[in-house]
Amino acid sequence: MEKQAELVMPKISMKDEFIDLDFGSVRLEKRFLKTMEILGRKPDKSIWVCSKNRAEAKATYRMLSNDSLDREEILRSHREAVHLRMVDAGEVILLIQDTSGLNYNTQKKMEGLGLMCDKTLGINVHSCIAVTASGLALGVLDQIYYNHEEEDSNLTKSQKRNRPLEEKESVRWVNTLRDSTANLPEGVKVVTVCDREGDMYELFNEAVSTGKEFLIRVAHNRNTNEDTKIKDEIMKKPCDFKVETTIPRDSRKGIKEREAKLEVRFGSFEVKRPKSLDKFKNLEDSHKVNIVYIKEEESEGKIEPIEWFLMTNCPVKDAMSAYEKVQWYVQRWKIERFHYVLKSGCNVEKLQERSVEKMKTLILMYSIIAMTIMNITYIARLFPDLPCTVCFEEEEWKVLYCTANKTNTPPDEPYTIAEAVRYLSLLGGPKRAPSDGPPGVKTIWLGLECLNNLLAYKDWLPNKVGQV
Repeated sequence: MEKQAELVMPKISMKDEFIDLDFGSVRLEKRFLKTMEILGRKPDKSIWVCSKNRAEAKATYRMLSNDSLDREEILRSHREAVHLRMVDAGEVILLIQDTSGLNYNTQKKMEGLGLMCDKTLGINVHSCIAVTASGLALGVLDQIYYNHEEEDSNLTKSQKRNRPLEEKESVRWVNTLRDSTANLPEGVKVVTVCDREGDMYELFNEAVSTGKEFLIRVAHNRNTNEDTKIKDEIMKKPCDFKVETTIPRDSRKGIKEREAKLEVRFGSFEVKRPKSLDKFKNLEDSHKVNIVYIKEEESEGKIEPIEWFLMTNCPVKDAMSAYEKVQWYVQRWKIERFHYVLKSGCNVEKLQERSVEKMKTLILMYSIIAMTIMNITYIARLFPDLPCTVCFEEEEWKVLYCTANKTNTPPDEPYTIAEAVRYLSLLGGPKRAPSDGPPGVKTIWLGLECLNNLLAYKDWLPNKVGQV
């Protein structure tokens, strides 16, 4: 139980999350920690609304304008805390990469703002989050910000494709692989997980040459050394085994979580370097990879059946190891939840700043807050019997209990974290039906905001809620 408790991120108090933070100014470090607590109270509200008064809000804005507020130091300090949780997890850690565009098209006066896509002003944020193989969110390991550059119209498609990687936006996938796997604790096994956009030969080459492992959903039907195509070959194989697994809900498409019956095939191939990259002699001629092909036997209604081609350099020797890779890729969905919490739960697209550099710092700060919301959500699902004290102080869990149960008498002993999350769901929305499943991230962030409002005004609550 102690190991499980160490996997929890701080909810409001951030002292343990930035234990060795060093801006070269104790005063600035204290203000930063205080600001993280302030923003964490009401992450979907503006800085002015989060703050208790005008002085607190102005202090936050002064901090953001301080040249000593080093974004890289914030990430480094947070990463150290993530590394400690990775060690305590005692299982494979998935380093999940993905990009999300933040739209700031209405903020044309923001200094340094560029294009998110062809015509829209904004910032592209490429993040890497650490998630355990069982699905617990541990924190942010890397974050890159970039703008879409208008391409030279004089270049042909072939010339664009043949540019050095450093001149392409896709270099972010390789850079993030390097940065997220740097200085890892000894004995921790990590696997970089990407969607189809990460299907790049340069990424395979970087991973293999540095001894890193990856799991990527295949986008290209690549050539093998036998002049065959990997997708065509794996589809010809007879089914190796069948399995049932839970597919997470897709809120964007309105698809609920469901059980799916999957056919699984796997095999090894030697994929050739694409001809367009032949001039780059630093890339090996070929790389051995394992392919796991998953196809859903049938799906209900209009739901598109699952069909995944997964490529990895991790061992795939039997049905168990092949199914393990399927389970890992299912966890890639966590970064979609991360983007959802960042955009909707923290409302980062509604932030208003005068410069892009300040905005980037705020995005990182809210990214860490978003991960704390996810951590609370999933710790309750994976370790429901943990005491609620792993996430909540005594005052918090007593106020939460009394409010959810409409009583002035809190319990003498802490209840479980699963019960605490259920109480948050009562604060964050209407009463849930049993068929609704466990509370999601939206219910949690709304419940936490309600709880923080109650804590702010606890002195005015009837009978002071059991004298807490």
